[in-house]
Amino acid sequence: MNFGQALEALKEGKKVAREGWNGKGAWIVLMPALYLEPGMVNGRTRKHIGENVPLDSQPYIAMWTAQGKWQPGWLASQADMLAEDWAIVE
Repeated sequence: MNFGQALEALKEGKKVAREGWNGKGAWIVLMPALYLEPGMVNGRTRKHIGENVPLDSQPYIAMWTAQGKWQPGWLASQADMLAEDWAIVE
């Protein structure tokens, strides 16, 4: 798949990865928008946005790394955007 097709797969809720990535087991996923009422916001986030403030989180792409760590805010490199080796991860 190309990057455009990978983006469409992400929008369908699928995990995708590049076959050429060195980190085997790594994949990305689209995290959908999330709205939490003030009482539902956890302390870690509340510390930054303030008390009694709702969390209005916009969609973002996150990566599950080859080291088994969650990395929110993944950004595609130019090589990623031009690659033709994207695949759906089952």
